[in-house]
Amino acid sequence: MIPTEKIIRAAQSYRKELIGFLREIIAIPSPSGEEERIAKRIAREMKRVGFDEVFTDKLGSVVGKIGKGRIKILYDAHVDTVDIGDRNKWSFDPYKGKYEKGFIYGRGACDDKGCVASILYGGRLIKELGLEGDYTLYFTASVREEIHEGLALSQIIEKRKIRPDYVLIGEPSNLNIGYGHKGRIELKITTKGKSCHAATPERGKNAIYGMAPIISRIERLNKKLKAKEPLGKGMIAVTKIETENTSLNTVPDDCAIYLDRRTTLGETKGRVIKELKSLLGGSRAKVEVLKHENGDERYYPAWILKEDHPLILAGIETYKTLFGKKPKIKTWPFCTNGSYTMGMKGIPTMGFGPGDPKYAHSIDEKIEADDLAPAVSFYALFPSILEISKKVRNL
Repeated sequence: MIPTEKIIRAAQSYRKELIGFLREIIAIPSPSGEEERIAKRIAREMKRVGFDEVFTDKLGSVVGKIGKGRIKILYDAHVDTVDIGDRNKWSFDPYKGKYEKGFIYGRGACDDKGCVASILYGGRLIKELGLEGDYTLYFTASVREEIHEGLALSQIIEKRKIRPDYVLIGEPSNLNIGYGHKGRIELKITTKGKSCHAATPERGKNAIYGMAPIISRIERLNKKLKAKEPLGKGMIAVTKIETENTSLNTVPDDCAIYLDRRTTLGETKGRVIKELKSLLGGSRAKVEVLKHENGDERYYPAWILKEDHPLILAGIETYKTLFGKKPKIKTWPFCTNGSYTMGMKGIPTMGFGPGDPKYAHSIDEKIEADDLAPAVSFYALFPSILEISKKVRNL
């Protein structure tokens, strides 16, 4: 028998220490690409609480390992954050890790350091209560998720050859189970014209004017996109417009717009590009998918895992065992590293995490301290429940 009550009590006993650790890592600024300091602190904590193996990969993600069983489970939570924006808009220092009236505040509190701390202490609980089984658990405290979903896990899976059977993404979910989300494609459309002096515009061709009807068609397209449950409707928005004009009194010969296209099920990259090309009319405009510095396209597929998949059922059983009720099964409103593990690689993936998603990326970001211990107990128990359910299915 799994000592459920003992797990819950042990998780609660970590409360003060867990809050302290979360406040400490919030106080370490870690915008994407600047995660070295926090990675070192997390590696030290993994070693301190008893992970069997801890290493940092070439990209900078910290990986902790527990056990050496046949079932390979990967937990992931990212350590990087978005920038704080205008510091004057915050009610407090975003890098202090303030704790007040049951909430912990600061950049990354909700997205995603609350999950990082809870998973790490879930691993501690596994070791202290001897919950290891016929599974190997990897925990990646991953980097650069905010700017390149999936990059860190592709390094772990493809470069380090750690191929998990199952993935659990730690992202804020209000302690509900996440089973998918929309995809995202970042695109650029460019129109060309002919430059001339603005005093004689008839001698040239204004590239901005050529872009204007395309923008109008994109706005109409957004209203026509169809919903596909359970992810709902795809969306498209123009998020930036620019020219490389030499002066304000010159008619521009080029214009570019940037698009954020949220995709639902069935909306592939090829379909999106074809759809946009159909809006260009007879213009010489060009559509392209933006790329990262390493050459990867900024394309993150939509994904969903069926509610009756064994991974989801194990999540439901873990929740019911710990909390005596059935969890909500929901989709996330944002992209995660699951776009890579499930969307690209087809590895069964689900999500679970403390924190309310509405506070992610927000001014005065916060997480409820009471969410942390239940998350710790879930992360600690879940591998055992998954192992048991897998054995039952194989009988």
